[in-house]
Amino acid sequence: MARPLEPNRRRSLSDPLAAALMPPPNESAADRERRLEAESEAKRVSDGIDEMLRAEKKEKKAKPEIKVLILGQSESGKSTTLKQFQLMHATAAFHADRIAWRAVIYLNLVRSVRRILDAVSFESDQPDEAEDQETASGCAISLARQSSAISVTRVPKYPQYRHALEPLRELEERLIRMLSSPNEDEPTHTAPSKPDWSTYANGNSNVQVTVGKNGRPAPFITIPPSWTSSPLSPSTSLPSPGGSSNSSSKSKNQEVSVHHTSNWKKAFSLGNRIKSPKSAHTNEIEGWWDDPSDPVHVLNSCAQPMLALWKDPSVKQRLREKRIRLEESSGFFLDEISRITALRYFPSDQDVLKARLKTTGVVEHSFSIAHSQRRFITWKIYDVGGARNQRHAWAPYFEDVNAIIFLAPISAFDQVLAEDPEVNRLEDSLLLWKSVVSNKLLAHVSIILFLNKVDLLQAKLKSGVRLSHHMPRYGDRPNDYENVSSYFYNKFGSIHQTFSSNKEREFKIHLTSVTDTRRTATIIQNVRDIIITVNLKNIHLM
Repeated sequence: MARPLEPNRRRSLSDPLAAALMPPPNESAADRERRLEAESEAKRVSDGIDEMLRAEKKEKKAKPEIKVLILGQSESGKSTTLKQFQLMHATAAFHADRIAWRAVIYLNLVRSVRRILDAVSFESDQPDEAEDQETASGCAISLARQSSAISVTRVPKYPQYRHALEPLRELEERLIRMLSSPNEDEPTHTAPSKPDWSTYANGNSNVQVTVGKNGRPAPFITIPPSWTSSPLSPSTSLPSPGGSSNSSSKSKNQEVSVHHTSNWKKAFSLGNRIKSPKSAHTNEIEGWWDDPSDPVHVLNSCAQPMLALWKDPSVKQRLREKRIRLEESSGFFLDEISRITALRYFPSDQDVLKARLKTTGVVEHSFSIAHSQRRFITWKIYDVGGARNQRHAWAPYFEDVNAIIFLAPISAFDQVLAEDPEVNRLEDSLLLWKSVVSNKLLAHVSIILFLNKVDLLQAKLKSGVRLSHHMPRYGDRPNDYENVSSYFYNKFGSIHQTFSSNKEREFKIHLTSVTDTRRTATIIQNVRDIIITVNLKNIHLM
């Protein structure tokens, strides 16, 4: 007599699954008991896996994500702070990118040398030139106007310097073009194994924006238009080393910037070049020094006149008379000429932190940062442009941000905005700070204030620059670092206390020099712990 189907197995025998689930024919009672126990155990395991997946999904959904905005005016140290986060939490990627910064560091150095040549040229001694405000090329220049009665130091060797360093003029244009379109054939494709430096040896330096085959914008570089509407426009005051004041000499003093979508790092990373076979002649891995069109060869050949120019006492005195302090500028490498112009120069971490390349648009970086032994928190950090014409981009990020790191360069008390030479940089930072802390959209956002560039502040005060000459309210208080830094600490703090939309929020002030890796790492660690703790409390996980 045929055995009836079990109630839960009534399926058509044409169904393969039903056939597979049929008990064996002539199954004994003991076999049946073992089979049912095995099926029950399998179901228990399956249910356990399902429960685990549901729990992981729920945990992933509840996993805290921290969004941090880095705000501040242009050249306040925002990009350097972001680099420090990368160095701490994405070390391998940071080190992999170092070689790509070589072109930027070269450009920083060349532009500094060219800036000196402009400043000490015979043609720059005209009394109607306004060279005392901060230029858009990043040079730190005093707000105080230079009196025409001040004696002018001549640089006797200027003609020799100009002649010996003439190759830097063409090199500067090449470097700008290289960053402009590092992969001209197809900017949206994978970059070549190394940049073809020779393709940039000729041609004009007009800014171009190309579109790739898939419609996305290609990497591009921009030189902001001259601020010709202002009578104090720096672009109108600096002739070229040859003495001409054509349009190119006006534009070359504007700061070079790349859009955040640019692929320039990949293009200049040299790809697998540094992993190439050893040279048959030197038995060393081949590198950029074997490429005769690489910019390093021009820099190496100009190293000695560059050193002589920078060390010339008459040049130093001329820069002092014009109140030009290149040492305070981002991208300052004049004290490292011998090292950087070496044929086999490889950028260090500190070089990358000091390198200056203005980025337009919003730069986003994600980090997975450990909070405990088995827990990671995703951080999204946004570096938003600080120039006046970019600050409108801040508001869309205010809605769900967890914390703001605001940078105020307190060494800039005697400098002016590149965008508006009538506005003191520190006064602009104070107004910007007031607008951030009083914004109602940010009422529940933790705020960390970095009073940045304290190293430059110390050097400036030691050199005799008096704060009261630029901020009269400081009065006759001591002009030393301890008193001046305390003054700024209290001034920014009182603005938060007076105008904050939420005086009870988490708020900390740090005196910083974000190019100092060890000191900044400690501060970032403290800041990170504060932000994580506040965020976990807000989502009720603590």
